[in-house]
Amino acid sequence: MTVTKKVPFVTFRTRVRDDSIEGPNPYRWENKTSDDYFGGKRVILFSLPGAFTPTCSTYQLPNFEKLYDEFKKEGIDAIYCISVNDAFVMNAWGKSLGLQKVELIPDGSGEFTRKMGMLVAKDNLGFGMRSWRYAALINDGAVEQWFEEEGFSDNCESDPYAVSSPQNVLQTLQAAA
Repeated sequence: MTVTKKVPFVTFRTRVRDDSIEGPNPYRWENKTSDDYFGGKRVILFSLPGAFTPTCSTYQLPNFEKLYDEFKKEGIDAIYCISVNDAFVMNAWGKSLGLQKVELIPDGSGEFTRKMGMLVAKDNLGFGMRSWRYAALINDGAVEQWFEEEGFSDNCESDPYAVSSPQNVLQTLQAAA
């Protein structure tokens, strides 16, 4: 679906590696804003219910990583994965998957997800408030294309995954070229 809406402005609390810090956790806090991630770039943002969850860890994130170079050929500057998880969880998840290309955005409080209209309750799974699964093509902070899974609802019994898959998003971009 084609839409044009600005992404909400929020500040994300991230943890970045800092080699000047000694010890087993050489990371420091760094605030990054929506403008840092989405301003002046053409990016893919995809969101999922949670780090370390089966579909997200087995298919969605690894396949965006594998297809990264194909997205670059379509004029995509970066691919971001956002989840209602804190920076510690997102960093550990990225490390466990050996990510090199896709960048992870921690939305620990769910502020960005809520302002995007994608925050849902997943109490039936013991998750609390999380993101509905979606992807978006964002150009200089404006959402140009939207890929939302069917069945948006609180405590959804299923976990739909097709529309926001990297394969579908890439195919849509290629067809539009």
